[in-house]
Amino acid sequence: MTGNNDGKLIIFSAPSGAGKTTIVKAMLQSHLNLEFSISAASRRKRPTEVNGKDYYFISADEFRKKIASNEFLEWEEVYNDHFYGTLKSEVERIWSNGHHAIFDVDVMGGINIKKYYGDKALAIFVMPPSVEELENRLRKRSTENEENLKKRIDKALHELTFAPKFDRIIINDILENAIREAKELVENFLIAKNL
Repeated sequence: MTGNNDGKLIIFSAPSGAGKTTIVKAMLQSHLNLEFSISAASRRKRPTEVNGKDYYFISADEFRKKIASNEFLEWEEVYNDHFYGTLKSEVERIWSNGHHAIFDVDVMGGINIKKYYGDKALAIFVMPPSVEELENRLRKRSTENEENLKKRIDKALHELTFAPKFDRIIINDILENAIREAKELVENFLIAKNL
């Protein structure tokens, strides 16, 4: 158990297709006292999604009000009126449960959360072994047409330039090795005392 002041944050960021979500799921099953930080979204809830489990679904107007009252750690308007972000209250909720918060967020979101929490946060960038492999992984998903695929790859190339801003970089070539490395980094960070 952690007290309110002992809580830490683990941030995983990566370009789409690098494997961060798979690694985060493995971290949540690793008995490290981690709780997933649920993001807020202003888009419509999909039939399979659960409010408060997948996202906190709020209207675009409500999202704007929360932005104006500085309730977000980070947020982004991905498309017109489609906002995503991390509420400060979500971190407080996790810490009050006696857990450490773990994030699966985009690259800019990861940088902003790290900036806000400093040494209480460990920011890990999950790197694909190559841009070609990233493209292969995105193609295997077969959820994108060629134009969207190109947009995702261009965005990934841009996001890769931010890797040096993170505390650690994990190259996800062999998934089991990447998970092992991530677990080791997280364990070491959680047992280290804050200076």
